[in-house]
Amino acid sequence: MADTQKSYPNTVPLPPLSRAAEVAELLVGAIDLHCHSGPAAMPRILDHHEELLDAAAAKFRAVLYKDHFYAGMAHAILLEKMFPETNVKLFSGIALNNASGGINPHAVDHAIKLGAKIVWMPTLSAANHIRAMASGNSTFPRTSQKMLDPIPLSALDDSGKLTDDTKKVIDLIAEADIILAGGHLPASELHVLFEEAARRGVKKMMVNHPTYIVGCSDEDIRQLVAHGVKMEHSICMFIEGKSLKYSPDDLAHLIEVAGVGNTILSSDLGLQGSQRPVDGFRSITQILLDLQMPRPAIRKLISDNAARFLNLPASQSAAQNAA
Repeated sequence: MADTQKSYPNTVPLPPLSRAAEVAELLVGAIDLHCHSGPAAMPRILDHHEELLDAAAAKFRAVLYKDHFYAGMAHAILLEKMFPETNVKLFSGIALNNASGGINPHAVDHAIKLGAKIVWMPTLSAANHIRAMASGNSTFPRTSQKMLDPIPLSALDDSGKLTDDTKKVIDLIAEADIILAGGHLPASELHVLFEEAARRGVKKMMVNHPTYIVGCSDEDIRQLVAHGVKMEHSICMFIEGKSLKYSPDDLAHLIEVAGVGNTILSSDLGLQGSQRPVDGFRSITQILLDLQMPRPAIRKLISDNAARFLNLPASQSAAQNAA
């Protein structure tokens, strides 16, 4: 539990839970597809090993590490090998920012060969993200040291069509049957990207925090879901901490718009001024219980929907796991 862990600066403690036992049971088998533990160029409140231990203590099934600058498969492979007793599967992928050569088919091919389970389109290097930062979006974490100025990236060429490299990346993702995530591309680009990706055979598609930076409206979400795209909402934006932006009612609304079967809740945690990622899952599960969300629906949101993207079996109840 959080109170037995080392104290980190700028860590928001887990608020008291009124239904702690139910939360603990529901978290057995949980999966985090968006964990920002370190080491990283941005300050973090825990590292990959510490996140693994937290996840194991809560009986998570899997954690997927995300970094904006490097592919984390090597860390995942070595940690899983070193600590098999945790029974937590570890994964990672590659974000197509400037540090990876942008929308770079060679980087994607290498990542897939090393076991990547997800490819994020540009995040920090997306032209859309750069515009958002220039407009004063101060809540997004900064790097510890000044980096080279980003080169703005888009999945589209000047005529509004997908670039050839984007199409090559899509084909590699389709062949490997892994996740295509939208990163911080704007909603207007995501429609073009995912429609073509579906046509080219990509089966696992996901929008990251659709209401933050990306700018998806309810209608955007409905249209993308109709093309088989899942919505991944960042837990950090609904719980106590620096990134809190939305209310529980907002969360309930967004789940209703896309549908429980089309929604994934991932932590997007690890940044300073936040709860630890596993504590974030505890907080959001308490919120879902308070919203009177049925327990099977909660399991889909925090486990089963993500499991399908990782080719893992559906979750079992705590009692079944104990048996």
